[in-house]
Amino acid sequence: MKTRIGFGFDVHKLVEGRELWLGGIRIEHTLGLLGHSDADVLIHALCDALLGAANMRDIGFHFPDTANEYKNIDSKILLKKTVELIREKGFSIGNADITVCAERPKLNPHIPLMQKTLSECMGIDLEDISIKATTTEKLGFTGREEGISAYAVVLLEK
Repeated sequence: MKTRIGFGFDVHKLVEGRELWLGGIRIEHTLGLLGHSDADVLIHALCDALLGAANMRDIGFHFPDTANEYKNIDSKILLKKTVELIREKGFSIGNADITVCAERPKLNPHIPLMQKTLSECMGIDLEDISIKATTTEKLGFTGREEGISAYAVVLLEK
């Protein structure tokens, strides 16, 4: 059996007039993330980690932000397509470990639903998805509540 590790990172700016989508769920907040799609920074980092582990470039290569077909798309669709791509190459997902950096809103109450949603999208056990939330202690763009970032690490098996 061959195992491969992938790492993903993404960041999006917080703005007024947009819904906040993280981990495939809508979270009530006064600001939302700006992007071509729904700007779900958690899912985008996860897709990059999956694609990286499979040596298949990145989310922008497969789902470019210049393509109208991806305008305002639900990132869960991108995740499902990403999982299909890596499975076509013979990989299965061992586990995913994700960290989201945001000052507000508090994300801990939403983590179980995010895990359930990602588990269903990816076709893997809930126990194989770890999601953590942290702040940057009011430092940097995240601390100033200008944006949210996410980091993801995955293990693939072939």
